[in-house]
Amino acid sequence: MTEPEKKKEQNYWWSQGLRMFGEATGWIAFPVIAALFVGRWLDSRYDSAPLYFLSLTVFAFIISSIGLGLTGVKYMKQIEKEEAAKKHILSKEKLMDNKK
Repeated sequence: MTEPEKKKEQNYWWSQGLRMFGEATGWIAFPVIAALFVGRWLDSRYDSAPLYFLSLTVFAFIISSIGLGLTGVKYMKQIEKEEAAKKHILSKEKLMDNKK
């Protein structure tokens, strides 16, 4: 592998890692923050503290967990496909070298 190819592959993995981090952070932050604000607002409106606050926080935790699981499975499948394609290319190159 040449130096530019190594750098390109390294940049690809960094971008993939940052994309996964951003998506995971989104699954954690947005549901929880929304639940906290909406829960506090509903509790103040209906004078039911901390019923809505706690209920929506638990619900947000469940949504976050499911979202993180789905995201993890999606990226695991993507990595497996890339590894299989890489092995396929390497095996083709090996066959070509053996034929020479």
